Amino acid sequence: MTVLVADDDKAIVKALTLLLDSEHMESVACSNPAQVLEQVRSTPFQLALIDLNYHEDTTSGKEGLELISEIRKLDSELPVVVMTGWGTVSIAVEAMKRGAVDFIEKPWEKNDRLINTIRTQIQLRNATRQELKLRTENRLLKNQQANTSNLICNSQSMKEIIDLADRIAGSDIPVLITGENGTGKTLLAKYIHENSTRADHAFVAVNMGGISDSIFESEMFGHIKGAFTDAKNERVGRVELAEDGTLFMDEIANMPTQQQAKILRLLEEFRYERLGSSQTREASIRVISATNANLDKLVTEQGFRQDLLYRLNGVTLEIPPLRDRAQDILPLAKQFLQNANTHYDSAANAFSQQAVTELENYNWPGNVRELQHVIERAVLLCRHDTIDSSDLQLSPKQESAVAIQPDEFYEMTLGEAEAWYIQQVIEKHAGNHTRAAKALGISRSALYRRMDKARQ
Repeated sequence: MTVLVADDDKAIVKALTLLLDSEHMESVACSNPAQVLEQVRSTPFQLALIDLNYHEDTTSGKEGLELISEIRKLDSELPVVVMTGWGTVSIAVEAMKRGAVDFIEKPWEKNDRLINTIRTQIQLRNATRQELKLRTENRLLKNQQANTSNLICNSQSMKEIIDLADRIAGSDIPVLITGENGTGKTLLAKYIHENSTRADHAFVAVNMGGISDSIFESEMFGHIKGAFTDAKNERVGRVELAEDGTLFMDEIANMPTQQQAKILRLLEEFRYERLGSSQTREASIRVISATNANLDKLVTEQGFRQDLLYRLNGVTLEIPPLRDRAQDILPLAKQFLQNANTHYDSAANAFSQQAVTELENYNWPGNVRELQHVIERAVLLCRHDTIDSSDLQLSPKQESAVAIQPDEFYEMTLGEAEAWYIQQVIEKHAGNHTRAAKALGISRSALYRRMDKARQ
C-alpha cells in the first residue's frame, strides 16, 4: 500500500516516511498543495495524510481545506486524514464536511494511534470498494442468461478447437472467437477462462454492440460521482470488474467506430480512466472477443479498425456451424434433455429413432442455441417418457431458406421483394444491423419494423 504524505515541514515528512516504512508501507512525500494534486492525478494511493497549513499562513487551515475539496474532485474514494498543529473543533468539522475521514493533531503522542488510524481507513476504503464491486457483479449475474451446458466435442473439428484452446488457456494472449450465431462462442470463452491462471477471478461478459454511445465510457471504465448530471454515485466499470480475470467482449464487430479507439488504447497500454476522473488506472485483464462477422471484410470497408483487429486476434478460434459437425448433435441433444428434465421435472428421458434421425438430418440454421430451444420445447410438449419427432416440431419451414435469385423478382409480391433485399443487405454487412440500416437509408428501428413485418 502507498500513502501520500503532504507537509511543508521536512522534519515531519521525514518522521512520517520512516514510521510508514517501519510498518512496510510505501510513501510519496509532497511539500505543497500543487505537488499533492499532481501526484493524485497520476498515481493511485490508498490514503492521503495531509497538513492543513502551508505557505499562506500557519493557523487558518484554509489551504488544507481547499486541498481536501480538490482531492475529492480528482479521487472521490481516496481517504484523506488531515494533520494540524493548530487544531480547533471548527477546523475539524469543516475538514470533515470537505471529505476528510479523520483528524490528527501535531505532534501526535503515540505512533500506534496514527498507524491504526491509517490502517483502519484503508481497510474501510477497501471494504467499500469491494461491496460496490460485489453489488455490480450481482447485478450483471442476474442479467446474464445461465448456460448449464458443457462443451461437446465428439467431432474432429471441435476436438481440434478444444486442443488449441487448452494450449493457449494458460497464457494472456488475446483470443478472437468467430462463428455463426448460436455456435457457442461464449461457452468457449468461459472454457478458456476456467482453464487459465485467472480462473479464480471474474469472467465479465459485455455485448459491445449493445452499449449506446452516451454510456459507453461509464459502462466500460466506470465513472466518479458528479461526472455528469445523473451521476449521483460512483460506478465500477466492466474493466475494473474483470481485474485479474477475463474481459469477454462479445459482438465486437457491432461496436461503433468512435468507441473502437478507446478499446484500442486499453489493449495497447492496459490503462484507463474513469469518466470524470483524470487518474490513470492499471488494468490487469485477459481479453477474449467474439463475433459472427467477417472482420477482415469490415476492415476493408472501413467499418472496423485494422490496428484494433491486430490487438484482438492474437489467436483466432473459428467454431464450425452445427450442421458441419453432425457427431455433436445427438450428444448435445441428450445433454439439453437432461438439463430440461431437471428444470421442468419432466419424465422424458430418451429420443425415438425417428426423432434421432430428424435431429441429425436437420440443417440447424440457429446452431446449438436453436437445438437447445427445440429440446426444451419438446420436453414441455412430450406426454411420454420418449420424445418423438412430432414433439420436435422440425417442420420444413424451419430449414434454411434457399437464396432467391434476382431474376425471380418478377414472380414476387412487393413485400417479398423488400424482405429479400433487406436480407441481402444485412448479409453484405455481416449481420451488422446498424450498418445495414445506414446502407438502406433508414433508421435501425425502421429496419427492425420491416424485418418483423417480413416474418409475419
